[in-house]
Amino acid sequence: MKLTGLRFLNLSGNQLAGKIPQNIGGLELLESLDLSLNQLSGDIPISISNLTSLERLNLSHNHLSGRIPSGNQLQTLPDPSIYIGNPNLCGSPLPVPCPGDEASQPIPSPSSGGDEDNGTNMIWFYMGLGPGFVAGFWGLMGVLFLKRSWRIALFRFFDDIWDWLYVKVSVKLSKWRGCRARTTTV
Repeated sequence: MKLTGLRFLNLSGNQLAGKIPQNIGGLELLESLDLSLNQLSGDIPISISNLTSLERLNLSHNHLSGRIPSGNQLQTLPDPSIYIGNPNLCGSPLPVPCPGDEASQPIPSPSSGGDEDNGTNMIWFYMGLGPGFVAGFWGLMGVLFLKRSWRIALFRFFDDIWDWLYVKVSVKLSKWRGCRARTTTV
């Protein structure tokens, strides 16, 4: 556990027995930890939540037990398959509540919208969409209707853009026709 610069550790399938070291959180730069397919037992050390660079974790198919530690970095690893094969583990992200938990509810997925009902959200969305469109449309049209100078400026702007576009297209077409005429006469 003194290899503080270690970034990847794969000890899967080595028949390792015993407990995961309590000071595993000292491997501060660890990005990937795979201890699957071993004979590890006991609790998952709380210090594992100190691994702030951890992106991949696999503790499956061991004999681990107890509550899965919760911590900032472990919350970014919500896949329950990383704990599969440890029938005595409990807690989030597993659907198995730990003894003493009050009516544990599964963590909502980001696509579910959390605690709010998606149908209710859509109703409020559409209820706000209509008045928002009406207010925006008539706010712009009302200003253009009441302010003659702005209305004239807007129509001149569109007229200038149309003229500029017409000239650009005409010039390109005449160049293209000129090049085409020269290639056919040669």
